[in-house]
Amino acid sequence: MSSTADELPVLHTLDDVTALVERHEHLYVRWSHGPAADLESASSRDDLTGVAMPGLSANALAVEPWWGDRPVRVWVARRLYDYSHLPRDKGPGVRPWALRGQETGRGPDNEPLVRKVEPVGWIDRRVIEEAEAEVARQEGVWGPLRRKA
Repeated sequence: MSSTADELPVLHTLDDVTALVERHEHLYVRWSHGPAADLESASSRDDLTGVAMPGLSANALAVEPWWGDRPVRVWVARRLYDYSHLPRDKGPGVRPWALRGQETGRGPDNEPLVRKVEPVGWIDRRVIEEAEAEVARQEGVWGPLRRKA
C-alpha cells in the first residue's frame, strides 16, 4: 500500500472515538507505526517466537453486551487506556489508529487478529490523555495491562 495509507483523519477527542464506536461494528485500535507499514505485510509477528500470525493484532473497541447501558465513553476510555503502555514498550513512532476489519483468529495474548483492514483514523495523544483521566475518575483501582511487577 502506498504512503497515502497514513494520511488519515485524526480523532481529536475521546468523544470522537466514542461516537465512532457507537456508529460502527468491528472497530479496533492498533498501536503501531501506522497503516502504510502494517498493510504492506498484513501480518503481525509474535514477539516471543517471531511466528507470523494470520492478521494484524489489534484490540476490539466494540462494546460487549454485558456492559449494558453503562456509558460507552467509559468503555472506550478503558479499552484505550489498557494498551497505553505500547508506545513506551514498542519505541518511537508507535501510536494508536482506529480500523475496521474482520477477525481471523486470536494471538498469543488472546488479542484479535484482523484482516481485510480498513484504516479509519489516527487517535490523537489528547484522546489517550482524556482516557487516562476518565479511568482515574472511576471508583475501582486500575492501570494499563503492562503493570510493574
